[in-house]
Amino acid sequence: MGKIIAVANQKGGVGKTTTCVNLCCALKEAGRKVLLCDIDPQGNCTSGMGIDKNTVSPSLYNVLVDGVEAEKAVIKTKFGDVLPSNAILSGAGIELVGAQSREFVLKKALGEIKNSYEYIFIDCPPSLEMLTLNALCASDSVLIPVQCEYFALEGLTDLITTIRMTKKSLNTALEIEGVLLTMFDSRTNFSMQVAEEVKKFFKTKVYNVVIPRNVRISEAPSHGLPVLVYDRGSRGAQTYIELAKDFMRRNRRPAGNAD
Repeated sequence: MGKIIAVANQKGGVGKTTTCVNLCCALKEAGRKVLLCDIDPQGNCTSGMGIDKNTVSPSLYNVLVDGVEAEKAVIKTKFGDVLPSNAILSGAGIELVGAQSREFVLKKALGEIKNSYEYIFIDCPPSLEMLTLNALCASDSVLIPVQCEYFALEGLTDLITTIRMTKKSLNTALEIEGVLLTMFDSRTNFSMQVAEEVKKFFKTKVYNVVIPRNVRISEAPSHGLPVLVYDRGSRGAQTYIELAKDFMRRNRRPAGNAD
């Protein structure tokens, strides 16, 4: 049985998409069967995996709204499989409002392919709305990237509240997978303070690996590549490789086993 992980934080620019793309790529390199589900209408995960989001069809929109089988929308790349999206998905949140069991449309779609993968990562929009709620209802756990900057903790309480409410009423199995500190700059007091506050609150849920501010991480998406491929020797790439190792340690299972 595969595991579905939502990568979520209602604050934008915290490294959700970067984490999805590079963790997916690192796990694929480690021999894992991985799918990246892009439920953000910006489609940055899609383009970050080397796919032209403007021409892709069918996409996740067609899966959620038109009932297209998820398997038919999956695109295989050398970095991992992708369930792509683009700007058309922005209308799905509204169209799902009148749907039967509207919170579980994504769960039903992914349920058809879940056992084909060891891990499915869902890149969530930077908001707590219908698409994000679908992701939380479809997931076994939530990975929360937290930017090590001022105001980073702002809104985090709302996300935790949403996770708890979802767990209580819609998805009782939902857990916090882990908390990832991103854009860390050891030269600033803010980064150190945010890291300390996050560790106080989440304790062992915080990954040992901390993602640094790194120019190569920022450049890679413009080339449609994970940083592991764009510049494998960079500090940013190496930290995502270490994150994948930490992730696998916390989810011990033999390589290649999706059951």
